[in-house]
Amino acid sequence: MDDMANDSLRISSDKRALDIDMIHAFLRDHAYWSKGIPKETVERAIEGSLCFGGYVGDKQVAFARLVTDMATFAYLCDVFVLPEYRGHGYGRALMGHIFESHLLTGLRRILLVTSDAHELYRPFGFQALGSPEKFMEIARPGIYSASRDAAS
Repeated sequence: MDDMANDSLRISSDKRALDIDMIHAFLRDHAYWSKGIPKETVERAIEGSLCFGGYVGDKQVAFARLVTDMATFAYLCDVFVLPEYRGHGYGRALMGHIFESHLLTGLRRILLVTSDAHELYRPFGFQALGSPEKFMEIARPGIYSASRDAAS
């Protein structure tokens, strides 16, 4: 298990310690990028990713997930600190721990998408895409609400 204490925050990459119900509830109800996401989708995403939980005492208060091959590439996503725990530097501590991890040493590219947290990520080397014209995407921003509507 990979642990680090920062003031009262303990960070671990042990997936067994993750509070899946809390993570799902936050992503489903509060994250602009995953409104309505089904719990099964969150569980599959966690299973196939490198995950970090931030804990104060026994309570998980932060989360970050990296989709990675652990050799050349990673996509940082689903980063959050519960609202009532913001303002204590926990997001910065979580990012610092992630980018000090030996698991990510030597990656050629790490991507993320954010609409409002640029200042959190810049100190860790993130910047605007150098060649945005080279990147392509298939974007389905309403996919979780569309699948829920179809199931009704």
